[in-house]
Amino acid sequence: MTIVVLSRRSLLAAGGSVLATGVLAAGASGLLLPASADGLAPTETMTGGANNYRKGAPVVDRIGKGGFWMSGTVRRAGDGAPLAGQRIQIWAHTVEGQEHEPQSHGATLTGKDGAFRLEMPQIIPIFGQPHGHLAYDSGEFKTVFLRPIMRSAKDTSLEAHFVLQPA
Repeated sequence: MTIVVLSRRSLLAAGGSVLATGVLAAGASGLLLPASADGLAPTETMTGGANNYRKGAPVVDRIGKGGFWMSGTVRRAGDGAPLAGQRIQIWAHTVEGQEHEPQSHGATLTGKDGAFRLEMPQIIPIFGQPHGHLAYDSGEFKTVFLRPIMRSAKDTSLEAHFVLQPA
């Protein structure tokens, strides 16, 4: 019978050998190492995201009287590069109007870093869920509709992130 004595040094050496050979890189399911930006998958449209969408909603500085912040980022699928100047439409059921009403819609553009931020009235629950709607629909990339749900109706901000693929 062989007795194997494991020391810290032998464990580190063995672990380094395993990583160097790539055994853990793919693993059984390919999920042991984090994904790199080289393979960043595009965002899928969410069910219900397009509800009450209004094509061509105007770019605005703020929707209504404000008090709630919708923010996020827009990146390119594959390499994850931030996308500047992309139009994101935002709408929701708020304290100032329902999501089908024109005053509840507005759009904003992403900055150089691909980030966007738009102030709007406080989102309130409709059908039992406080949620917002966001759309990328400018044509250069495939259209994506998102419908993120807030953790609590008392939250004063919500984030949504887009990863777009060319149209």
